[in-house]
Amino acid sequence: MSSQYAVPATPRVISPSPTPSERSDSRDGYFTRSAARRQRISSPQTISEGSRDEEDADDSRIQSRTSSRGSVVSSSPRKRPPRLNSSKKTPVVKSEPLTNGFLSPSPKTQSGWHDISRSPSPLGLIPLHQRYRAFIHRHEIPRKLLHVSIGFLTLYFYSRGIQTYQITPWLFSALVPIAATDFLRHRFEAVNKLYIRLLGALMRETEVDGYNGVIWYLLGAYIVLKFFSKDVGVMGVLLLSWCDTAASTFGRLYGKYTPKIRQGKSVAGTFAAWTVGVVTAAAFWGWFVPTMGAFPNDPEGSFMFTGRLNLLPASIKGLLGWPQDSSIGVITGPLALGVMSVVSGIVAAGSEMIDLFGWDDNLTIPVLSGIGLWGFLKVFG
Repeated sequence: MSSQYAVPATPRVISPSPTPSERSDSRDGYFTRSAARRQRISSPQTISEGSRDEEDADDSRIQSRTSSRGSVVSSSPRKRPPRLNSSKKTPVVKSEPLTNGFLSPSPKTQSGWHDISRSPSPLGLIPLHQRYRAFIHRHEIPRKLLHVSIGFLTLYFYSRGIQTYQITPWLFSALVPIAATDFLRHRFEAVNKLYIRLLGALMRETEVDGYNGVIWYLLGAYIVLKFFSKDVGVMGVLLLSWCDTAASTFGRLYGKYTPKIRQGKSVAGTFAAWTVGVVTAAAFWGWFVPTMGAFPNDPEGSFMFTGRLNLLPASIKGLLGWPQDSSIGVITGPLALGVMSVVSGIVAAGSEMIDLFGWDDNLTIPVLSGIGLWGFLKVFG
């Protein structure tokens, strides 16, 4: 065979879409190690072409065979493809599972506080909450009106001369059927649906599967009126009625602007409870009780606060040799009322803020308030 038509020992097939490893700057079509290294650095990543159909693949094979037969060695330099900007990468969002072709958000981790806390409650279990979302669900206007009215009803009974020992049987008589109804509605779905339809405006949606807050309200009021003196018992109910409502209202409005004390409790709500507690104690012991005066059927020891406070407990006075009936270390009048009001505010804010074994605040607020006021007056009264 003539040397003019000599065929190389190893024919080279030139692909119409050469891979980066096949490109070379040399003019004879071959490449060296240094050229291959430069091509690996400067060339973009190989893009898979597996999505082409069979007809395009056959045409590529025919074109490659024709090119290899017609021209083995190319004398013209090849043009490099433009360099792709590999710095911009599309972020990959990982979220599973996929539902109906849409990415679903990752579920939030439920904490123990969410199970204990009853505010804010979910939406969708009570029809009235969906219809009046702002009035009933968000601001709880009907529930708060009932909450506040109990305080005024207590003062009305006080003004009529009704004693605390006369009110406690009424509370117990109301507690038994309400608790029994709440027990039955959790056993029978039809009873629960009827209960929600009638009293849904006064409920939180967490109470659909839990016990109604009215039960704990009646139980807390019963304990504080049954086991404490008249003035401490009434103050316990007033602090529950008004301080708890103030803390809830101002906490929801301004709690996001103040630091959180714990889950569901903010500085704004606690400060509101303290303020209302101070005002309530000052109005009750400074104006309401003197205006109403004593009643003939008042039991002995009905009032622990009589307008005077000891700066030191009686036991310490005895150690110092001070006579018990002397005016040394004793404050009276507006100063004593001011101290008692501030202490009442601290007791109210503390009982509203603290979490006691996850119990309902309608139970813990009056009981802790009664214990706090009784303990302070027992020592300094």
